[in-house]
Amino acid sequence: MRKHPGLSRRDLLKGTSAVLAGTAFSTRVIAAAPPAEPVTPTLIEAAKKEGQVVYYTSTDLPVAEKLAKAFEAKYAGITVRVERTGAERVFQRVGQEYSSNIHAVDVVNSSDAAHFIVWKRDGILASYVPEEVAKYYPEEHRDADGQFASFRVWLSIIAYNTNLVKAEDAPKSFSDLLDPKWKGKIVKGHPGYSGTIMTATYQMQRDLGWSFFEQLAKQNIMQVQSSTDPPKKLDLGERAVMADGNEYNIFQLKEAGRPVEPVYATEGSPIIVGPDGIFKDCPHPNAARLFQSFALGREGQQLNVEIGGLRSVHAQAQEKAGRKPLKDIKTMKDDPAAVEREGESIKSHYTRIFRV
Repeated sequence: MRKHPGLSRRDLLKGTSAVLAGTAFSTRVIAAAPPAEPVTPTLIEAAKKEGQVVYYTSTDLPVAEKLAKAFEAKYAGITVRVERTGAERVFQRVGQEYSSNIHAVDVVNSSDAAHFIVWKRDGILASYVPEEVAKYYPEEHRDADGQFASFRVWLSIIAYNTNLVKAEDAPKSFSDLLDPKWKGKIVKGHPGYSGTIMTATYQMQRDLGWSFFEQLAKQNIMQVQSSTDPPKKLDLGERAVMADGNEYNIFQLKEAGRPVEPVYATEGSPIIVGPDGIFKDCPHPNAARLFQSFALGREGQQLNVEIGGLRSVHAQAQEKAGRKPLKDIKTMKDDPAAVEREGESIKSHYTRIFRV
């Protein structure tokens, strides 16, 4: 197995061919997808003997922990160890561990779908297709070789604090954020830490140009790390508007009565896909498969929607009342292959512009 230096996306790709562009999960097909597998008493028994699942994820910690607790309640005797950090840190950690021949993680989730292109090419993901993925997931949201599928979908959006901004004065577009009245009042995440912001930054610079970010940088932006941070700063009133950040955190806060309101930019909102996958050399393979089936199944997906404020591509998952349906929102086009190819240059360009 090829060892990972674990430090950068580009280092991992030295000596490999360029990735194919196109669909959400465009990767080189190396084999036919395995047959779909139902959850059986045999799998459950084997998983209980292993007793644990180690889950590396960039999902907001309270949401990841609720998913873990729901799984533990359903399958008594199996614990889920949630290790949560930003997507780029998840990627680096996996690379560092595998370069040292450490196989500590069972199931991985990243808000940067490009990571799965790298892991698949490196041959370290297991092929496993839960029965519900085969039945209820659109083809573009499941890997052709069965190595990962869309665990969560969400948007990176503009939002504002309703105590500080009147609805009629709120920005309606990304270009509105460049108005001098917002100088010193905007918060945003960083693509060097957050997979959500990396993906959003790629889509925005592609559609709006780097000139947008150059002008935005003149607005005395409060720069934070995770895509979960801008909604929190907004809620606390530390900034009036967020330029990017998780839609799902805004849903959670708003539905808890907090003074925040989402805005879907007229130019389109960046859409983010966060897959789940299992590592081939994981320490708890049966528990990993059971957890993957649960997380991607209707029960786990509905929990994501109801509690996590996330979107789901599972055909049986229902959107929560009061939220704008995804089908009614103009979105930018997701392209993980391009993010994987251009990620390092995006981070360096962003750092030069914002000096962070």
